[in-house]
Amino acid sequence: MSMTAPRPQRRDRTHWLYLAVIVAVVAGILAGWLAPGFGKSVADLGTIFVSLIKMMISPVIFCTIVLGIGSVRAASRVGKVGGLAIGYFLIMSTVALAIGLAVGNLLHPGNGLNIAAHAKDAAKYAKQAEGAGGTWQFLEGIIPTSLFSSLTAGSVLQTLFVALLFGFAVQALGPVGEPALRAIGLLQQVVFRILTMILWLAPIGAFGAMANVVATTGLDAVKQLALLMVAFYLTCVVFVFGVLGTLVRMVARVSIFRLVRYLAREFLLIFSTSSSESALPRLIAKMEHLGVERTTVGIVVPTGYSFNLDGTAIYLTMAALFIADATGKPMAIGEQAGLLAFMVIASKGAAGVTGAGLATLAGGLQSHRPDLLSGVGVIVGIDRFMSEARALTNFAGNAVATVLVGTWTRTIDAERVRAVLAREIPFDEAAMVETHTAPAEPAAEDLVPA
Repeated sequence: MSMTAPRPQRRDRTHWLYLAVIVAVVAGILAGWLAPGFGKSVADLGTIFVSLIKMMISPVIFCTIVLGIGSVRAASRVGKVGGLAIGYFLIMSTVALAIGLAVGNLLHPGNGLNIAAHAKDAAKYAKQAEGAGGTWQFLEGIIPTSLFSSLTAGSVLQTLFVALLFGFAVQALGPVGEPALRAIGLLQQVVFRILTMILWLAPIGAFGAMANVVATTGLDAVKQLALLMVAFYLTCVVFVFGVLGTLVRMVARVSIFRLVRYLAREFLLIFSTSSSESALPRLIAKMEHLGVERTTVGIVVPTGYSFNLDGTAIYLTMAALFIADATGKPMAIGEQAGLLAFMVIASKGAAGVTGAGLATLAGGLQSHRPDLLSGVGVIVGIDRFMSEARALTNFAGNAVATVLVGTWTRTIDAERVRAVLAREIPFDEAAMVETHTAPAEPAAEDLVPA
């Protein structure tokens, strides 16, 4: 009589990855502080890691949106989800910008700070802002040179545009388009597998980035601007747990604290890279695991990464007021209102990548108060530290947006959400690779005795 041997269990080896990230961040801070020369010399490690992540973003967004739209037979349903998402993004961006203005007017963190010595540092960011253009240039920039150049140009908005066209075209083909969907589904698995391999380099990238920023700015430079940093961090915390937390509790009956705990590993990854894009593939997988339908996730998450940047919105208005106060040229209420209106549009192009906020900030100041543009240089020293809070807030905003839109469109399983957040249905790390397919047999190297 033969007996079936128990199936070996898959070990979650990523536990060691995230411990390594924490160690690398601490080691990077110490290296930059104790050995500044060495800290500056390893700067490229962080840059290379983020570049590897950015390299994969366009394929991830393209595959996700095409699969999300193409797998739905009712175009009106896609339009409803997308329309609600865009409307919500515009409202929340405006709210976030207004909160940044309110806190800046309340605290005036730039008062008494002489930033004239840093004026020269703003030149390169002002140059970036010159090409930003107005609304028409922004809209024109969404259209790529060719259908497939969007996947190589690195423009998130162009990728979104082409993916939407491709998704609706496949959807219109009906059953004839099924082979195309299957091919893109397989391509998505390959892309996610590559990302899984890249993420194992996160500790190296985190060490290089942290060592460089501490070596470059020094601890004294960070202390000089401590009030702005603390104010910004506290504002982001209040926004996430106060504004977003209240909204998701009222609409979806979901605890923001449990949702943050569920996404804890993603928050840690973002903190180490200062880029919310580094966790985009995992957010897609985890939102589907949470119980939100693939179609909703495929539309809301990638779109939110360009249109729902709450942390960046708060940063833009607080930094602008800080520079105005630090130069002794405070903004009038009317000027602040005009800046807010401009930033509602301009922030949509700051696609969550480290450094994008500086160029957007320079563009806003150049359009409304060119005399303040020289003050952008003082933000450079602490921008890296503030970018963590920006990225974390952007990520939290997109996670909450997915749950809210899923609730409004009834494309979310409320009972599964409760079970997942209660840790009754744990997330399988393999789901990020094997999403959209039936569970696969574990690879031999991933097996350990039960």
